[in-house]
Amino acid sequence: MTDLSVMLMGLFFCVTIIGKNKGGGTMKIQSKNPSRNHEVMATFDETTKEECVVIVEKAKAAFKGWKETPIKERIKLLEVARDSMWEKREDLARFISLEMGKPITQAESEVSGGIKRMAWDLENVEKYTAPEVTFENETEKHVVTYEPRGVALVITPFNYPFTQVMGAIWQNLLVGNVVVLKPCVSTPQFNKLLEETFKNLPKGVITFVHAGRDVGAYLSEQDFDMLHFTGSTSVGRNLAKIAAEKLIPIHLELGGSAPGIILEDADIEEATRLAYFRRFNNAGQVCTGLKRLIVQETVFDRVIAKLKELAEAEVIGDAIDRKTTLGPVVNEAALKYIEEQVKDAVSQGATVIYGAKRPKGLEGSYYQPTILAGTVTSSKIWVEETFGPVLPVVSFKTIEEAIALANDSEYNLAAYVYTNDKKAYERIAKELTSMNTTVNELHFANPYNPFGGTKSSGVGRIRGKWGFRELTNIRVITSFK
Repeated sequence: MTDLSVMLMGLFFCVTIIGKNKGGGTMKIQSKNPSRNHEVMATFDETTKEECVVIVEKAKAAFKGWKETPIKERIKLLEVARDSMWEKREDLARFISLEMGKPITQAESEVSGGIKRMAWDLENVEKYTAPEVTFENETEKHVVTYEPRGVALVITPFNYPFTQVMGAIWQNLLVGNVVVLKPCVSTPQFNKLLEETFKNLPKGVITFVHAGRDVGAYLSEQDFDMLHFTGSTSVGRNLAKIAAEKLIPIHLELGGSAPGIILEDADIEEATRLAYFRRFNNAGQVCTGLKRLIVQETVFDRVIAKLKELAEAEVIGDAIDRKTTLGPVVNEAALKYIEEQVKDAVSQGATVIYGAKRPKGLEGSYYQPTILAGTVTSSKIWVEETFGPVLPVVSFKTIEEAIALANDSEYNLAAYVYTNDKKAYERIAKELTSMNTTVNELHFANPYNPFGGTKSSGVGRIRGKWGFRELTNIRVITSFK
């Protein structure tokens, strides 16, 4: 087994749903429902290693034609795919809810909102990939061109099956690259349906690989021109080594442990409500989620009381039920690790304000919304990324202390500040090390802004003109007159 194979054995929690036929036949992918004790809803054949070789060969063959397809025609073809997604949006959302446990209302928002945001790329790709004249005089002319790179391997996680996939493949397809996509195996019915929405594109332009860890490892060793991965930092580091050996570009969106800072001048009720949502949306399974709350000591007790009130009001239950506000986490392995992190924090002195246990009467990977106060900064809940419904809360006296606590992480994907003091915010924002910093929930994850991480949260940028250009070969062509 190669080093890459060993590394991908731990690729996401979602790899646990791969099963094998009795008798040793073709590997099978099971669609399981985490809301109902992981009952099996459907079973599919896994893409084989042999099929992966053919897929890559066909992708390479398709690249020439897709690259030479006029950009206006590519846009029209992708508009048809986008419209197909809109027609299937209800079923896409339903499968997200059934297979990974996202409450149906949140799943619908993910799909519908994600489709609407795709319009910006369709409207702007031509503008931001057009040739640019950098110098011109009577005798010569210098032009910068943005040309597609080739075949991109894209590997995406379970937590946002639609928006994570589209954020990685949409700009690739628009600039003229072709894509081999390995989405997370936790949502196979969703993946199959999403695949159907691209059936109008030429063969080989986008191909889904429905496979788990072993086939995924083998696929990653094939001949690609670039690589995109969203997932854990440990896996990202190993994939970066593979990309370095191949001398191909890589984009990594990795772990996040976003701090939230509440200053005493903020609207405390509103700030706490916003911070709570930013943590517990999608059962806390959000890369950019607020995972460490840092509160000025003069308002600490008020914030804690409000957080408890909000946690008590959660409706925990089956994700497909429209009354549910908090569904299960993706699977039992994820739940057990969350329990381990909470146990470690409590053993080091954290106080449980609410939760810290599985709810009674529910069969599935459910966990109560959990508020921990006075968390020590050496605990796992602070040091690691926590991918579940748990919020540690600490207090601070001075802005300097708040900044130090916020920056006390290797995962610098996002940061949230709640204050009405513009000068204080500007000072904090300048000194925070996160890539994406916002105040009072002004939304930063828009299609026209770059998105990515710093330090152990990743490299490279997607979205906006920066995303388009990272996906191209930037060439200089000089000519005489």
